[in-house]
Amino acid sequence: MPPPAPATPTEAPAQRIALVAFPGIRAFDVSVITEVWGTDRTDRGAPSFDLRRAAVDTTTPIPMRGGLALHPDRTLAWLDHADLIVVPGLDEHLAPAPTPVLDALRRAHARGTTLAALCGGAFTLAQAGLLDGRHAITHWNLIDLLRTRHPQVTVVPDALFIEDDNIWTAAGTAAGIDLCLHLVRQAHGAEAAATIARSMVTAPFRTGTQAQFIEHPTPRADRDADTLAAVREHALRRLHEPLTVADLAAHAGMSPRSFARHFTAETGTTPLRWLLDQRIAAAQKLLERTDLPMPEVARRAGFGSEVTMRQHFASRLATSPRAYRAAFNAGSAATDSAKAPGGNSPIAR
Repeated sequence: MPPPAPATPTEAPAQRIALVAFPGIRAFDVSVITEVWGTDRTDRGAPSFDLRRAAVDTTTPIPMRGGLALHPDRTLAWLDHADLIVVPGLDEHLAPAPTPVLDALRRAHARGTTLAALCGGAFTLAQAGLLDGRHAITHWNLIDLLRTRHPQVTVVPDALFIEDDNIWTAAGTAAGIDLCLHLVRQAHGAEAAATIARSMVTAPFRTGTQAQFIEHPTPRADRDADTLAAVREHALRRLHEPLTVADLAAHAGMSPRSFARHFTAETGTTPLRWLLDQRIAAAQKLLERTDLPMPEVARRAGFGSEVTMRQHFASRLATSPRAYRAAFNAGSAATDSAKAPGGNSPIAR
């Protein structure tokens, strides 16, 4: 009798994403959602997604600005099966959403499903009453309008995206891309988000705490911008070193105060916060790609000690490095007794 065939590992089920469609949604936001979750990149190691366009009915195309139309492939009942529900922004921000859409969103939140709104999609969630008593963000030019029309919402004036009670909201245009990639990163890890970002030729990691509106530099400041780009590249190549803001200012040939001012004007975040974000991103990649012991991961990412790395993971990611590795490095032995290979690069090549 022949031996039984070896068991083949079962693939993780595709994450189910619902794009909520109704008249008035922005074509740009629909395109972002479709580009992130509707393109098959499994041949490049990206996760598998099941994106559906859910509307009141599947027989009526949804008109969008510019002569475009979206054809729903599921009714709102499919929201009952979704792992994540994404609401696009609106062309007319105060346009009322259909009552069945608002009811479906309320039921989804009551079930604990994650909701996300891009740009003016916050107005749809506010219409449903889902943002009452919660923090939310929208495009900087719509903040006063959201506050006026929905005074029960605590509108955050300066962020790219935020979360409150499993409801995510994002600022305008590019911030919607940032939020979508962040939601991929949260569910599947930094490497999955980076794979999608590379395919889209966009930045893989912008934290939601960055400012929405970044001042355009004057012609004189353009020279500083070029210098600061070189400084950021310098820092990324030396994350394993104990870099300080004073070190980066000296490399730029500026005083720490002047450097911090120019850096914030160019990037929308402080040098210290930017440096910490890069260290966290480097540690995430090491935890996903390698079996390096925790102290070596901390050293290569520039945290100095495992304790410091653990504190920052808890503060910024609400998890621990070990839990992150367990979630996103299925092939890792994850043994801290393993011998660490040499090399000073913050990311194993």
